[in-house]
Amino acid sequence: MSFKTWAAASVALATITAAATPALALDKVTIMVGGIEKQIYLPAKLTEQLGFFKEEGIEVELLSEPAGVDAENEMLAGAVQGVVGFYDHCVDLQAKGKFAMSVVQFSRAPGEVEMVSTKHPEIKSPADFKGKSLGVTGLGSSTNFLTQYLAVKNGVALGEFTTLPVGAGTTFIAAMQQDKIQAGMTTEPTISRLLKTGDAAVLIDMRTPEKTKEALGGTYPAASLYMSAAYVESHKAEVQKLANAFVKTLKWMSTHSAEEITDKMPKDYWAGDRAMYVKAIADGKAQFTTDGVMPEDGPATVLAVLSGFSKNVKGKQIDLAKTYTTEFVKKAQ
Repeated sequence: MSFKTWAAASVALATITAAATPALALDKVTIMVGGIEKQIYLPAKLTEQLGFFKEEGIEVELLSEPAGVDAENEMLAGAVQGVVGFYDHCVDLQAKGKFAMSVVQFSRAPGEVEMVSTKHPEIKSPADFKGKSLGVTGLGSSTNFLTQYLAVKNGVALGEFTTLPVGAGTTFIAAMQQDKIQAGMTTEPTISRLLKTGDAAVLIDMRTPEKTKEALGGTYPAASLYMSAAYVESHKAEVQKLANAFVKTLKWMSTHSAEEITDKMPKDYWAGDRAMYVKAIADGKAQFTTDGVMPEDGPATVLAVLSGFSKNVKGKQIDLAKTYTTEFVKKAQ
């Protein structure tokens, strides 16, 4: 074989090999969101919309379950690698001998409101919950945790009221309109939809850190990206890319208006009313962190709240240092 023939054959073989070799795939992570359309979890979809996942070289599939407890169960079953949900699940899980940690802290307030049906003006505070049916997203969800705490704190025992899982959005609204629930805990944009129709009024507002401290006695870190401790330890590169992407989004949110944030979100998230969606973001924007870092005083408040009503948590030795990490978000700065 002449040198020319050999060289041509080598080039042809290299071309065939290159064509047959797939491009290097991006790291793939699946995250379950406890209601992707809820504004408290807005950073999840916004990060995708802004293209920050791809920018960090990670492929993220966002799935949605209406209640945080369902998202948690998907993670425990190994069906997803992470959850966008409330940090309090990490504390509750440790009490059950399971270890999960917040790796990016989205918020420092729940963004939740206890709404009361305008058909029931007799409910003036959680002290009036006795004998009532109260709406929550799901049993074992953070809305259920907070509802039980507010009742017990105001002298109503756990057996003296009922919590009914009614989800959020249209199902929550229907339950309120049909008097299946007399009050209930929900988030934006469901809050604004109920206020607009006059079906409900605000009883307890936890959309800002200041109002949250009044209701719960301290800073209550809520929406977060949490993952099993084992996954975090064994997939540090992937977790760092996620942290980088989410911190970029939180910084972006802090320097852009509610209108600009709204325009980046899918229109079907607006529930048919852009102005209402914009106002809801503006009213609740203070709940979000700008850097993804866990507030120092937050974990202790969460533990105090859960210990206030939960037989599962009360009296247990909880190592709060194992319920969150700032390792990744600090590197992301």
